[in-house]
Amino acid sequence: MALLDVTDLHVAFPRGKKGEVEALRGVDLTLEKGQRLGVVGESGAGKSMLAFAILNLIADPGRVTQGSVTFDGQNLLELSERQIRRIRGNRISMIFQDPMVTLNPVLTIGKQMIETLKAHRSISTREARRLSIEKLNLVAIPSAASRMDAYPHELSGGLRQRVVIAIALLTDPELIIADEPTTALDVTIQAEIMSLILRLCRDNDVALILITHDLGVVAEVTERLMIMYAGKCVETGRTRDIIDAPKHPYAVGLLKALPQNSAKGAKLYQIPGSMPPITNLPTGCPYHPRCERSTDKCRAAMPPLEHGVACFHPMHENGARDDAEAAQ
Repeated sequence: MALLDVTDLHVAFPRGKKGEVEALRGVDLTLEKGQRLGVVGESGAGKSMLAFAILNLIADPGRVTQGSVTFDGQNLLELSERQIRRIRGNRISMIFQDPMVTLNPVLTIGKQMIETLKAHRSISTREARRLSIEKLNLVAIPSAASRMDAYPHELSGGLRQRVVIAIALLTDPELIIADEPTTALDVTIQAEIMSLILRLCRDNDVALILITHDLGVVAEVTERLMIMYAGKCVETGRTRDIIDAPKHPYAVGLLKALPQNSAKGAKLYQIPGSMPPITNLPTGCPYHPRCERSTDKCRAAMPPLEHGVACFHPMHENGARDDAEAAQ
């Protein structure tokens, strides 16, 4: 049995007299124990919405309208708030992109860590402090014991993010969801943080969902990859397979846009157009207005996700169109 199984997940928000708009439209994913999955796409693709839906954190007036989120045999969408709190922050932890939003600025690091442990375990303050220092040491924070008395603003951005990771590890979770965990950091610190997350997941057999817009990062950290566009999964499979031979034209465009894939001194490639808002999605395939290979078939119908790609005209490994309709 998979650790996490998301099936046909839909999330919608009301739009006054115009009914509802869907932010997620039939997303599926499976994650095994200890497996690392990357979720990639532009802003507005639905990556963070997927994370919130998994944790049953969709705020009103949004709601999950269809589907299931099964964690270790339990459908999280059917649990009461009290029941899901035993899982959220305990067996499933989340790392957000901005540690200053996650951390309470008026409480010391130690106070926040101790309170987190006490919220999920029957534990003494002394033992909670010991475990907190142990986790701070685990994420390579120097002078961990003295950092317990520091406030978030007294730490650098890199140290604050390490504290957030330490808090996520406090309850020995089976799954960590990391939502753009290095966006607010400089490039050197980004590499350190991602290396740290990878090592911790490997050493502790913790599953990871890494949400990012950076294909370079997922290539280094994840085993499987899901590419999202306009609330849907458009390609999924082994990370290395997609990096080496993307099949969906959107995945092809994302990879072409990487700086290392451009000739020295040449202008960086940019996918034409922009992600459509969920309030004004095109008919058929949502990517067709930006796709140079779209046909009438793409404009008329939504391609199903088959063999890991949702496209009527996927690419072969040699870069050719995958069907006879390419000649149209």
